[in-house]
Amino acid sequence: MKIFNRKISNGVYALSILSGTIIGVGLFSLPYITSKVGVFVILGYLLILGVIAIIIHSFFGEIALKTPDFLRLPGFAKIYLGDLGKRAALISTILGLFGAILAYLIIGGEFLGSLLKPVFGGSSSIYTLFYFALGAGLIYFGIKAISKVEFWGLILFFIILILIFFRGQPFLRIENLLLIPEPGFLFLPYGAVLFSLWGAALIPEVEEMLKENKKLLRKIIPIAILIPILVYLFFIFLILGITGPQTTESALIGLRNVLGDGIVSLALLFGLLTTFTSFIALGLTLKKVFWYDLKIGRNLAWAITCFIPLFLFLIGFQSFINVISVVGGVMIGIEAILILLMYRKVFPGKNKFLIFPLALIFLVGIVYEIIYFVK
Repeated sequence: MKIFNRKISNGVYALSILSGTIIGVGLFSLPYITSKVGVFVILGYLLILGVIAIIIHSFFGEIALKTPDFLRLPGFAKIYLGDLGKRAALISTILGLFGAILAYLIIGGEFLGSLLKPVFGGSSSIYTLFYFALGAGLIYFGIKAISKVEFWGLILFFIILILIFFRGQPFLRIENLLLIPEPGFLFLPYGAVLFSLWGAALIPEVEEMLKENKKLLRKIIPIAILIPILVYLFFIFLILGITGPQTTESALIGLRNVLGDGIVSLALLFGLLTTFTSFIALGLTLKKVFWYDLKIGRNLAWAITCFIPLFLFLIGFQSFINVISVVGGVMIGIEAILILLMYRKVFPGKNKFLIFPLALIFLVGIVYEIIYFVK
């Protein structure tokens, strides 16, 4: 019985970690994107990309089960694709983390500004710089204990969302969910939705958590992706149903125009908590990539990690939707193609009818996002 209970608890913990990590900053982009493309289009994207995400994560899970522990994506790529694969994995990992840190900086600064500007005044940029300075300091000293509250901060955040649901019921309008799609936005959701469903980098760590119950990974992966999809649908229904055409890029800020301060400030506070802990966790991860994998000095690794995203923000990369779209469409696309190539190498002949079509989808997505970004 104890063994059975331990097996269940390990499985639940691994599921909560993977699912809780997938539910991240991408969540805040979905109501605004839905306001541009319509509910039925976003449903289609969540369904199709959800199935694709389950397949790719499951493929990586099979690779992880076949490979010795304590490796991450660049290590896997080195074994199965050689030095070129390792370099491609490192580049996609580094650029993807830069983009994700920039996204958290943009939205975290917005949340902090929305909380404090009514009290202290000042420009939005000042609050973003304050958010950055505090986060960069914690990344420098390696204080990672704060990242342990990330999952529970997310749970508290969704409790606040339920409170918003009850508080906002009188303002929910079905017609807000039936906004006419704007022309030219049909492909807008691709990168952002893919970003919102992706957690492949955590698969090896989840596999290690399961210890002697590693085969549970095959069941955990699809459930861990289905949970975020359901959460996203609820979040879209809640925010878009209340704010309609007034929905903002970062979702929560637009609520203040309808619900007033009070509970919205509480939601912003927990939104700030979840983005800040993720900002630190991603910063620590990227610092270690430069420090351990690329053998760059500790202080220089910290400076590169923190100040490149800040520099990008200061020169004008401040569109939250554009940033996560590029990271999702390009960097995650490269990561997915690497996983497909590794799967083909490890399991020759298995699911071969899926490899080429999926790789083509990601390749087209990469090209589209680059062209869209350059324009």
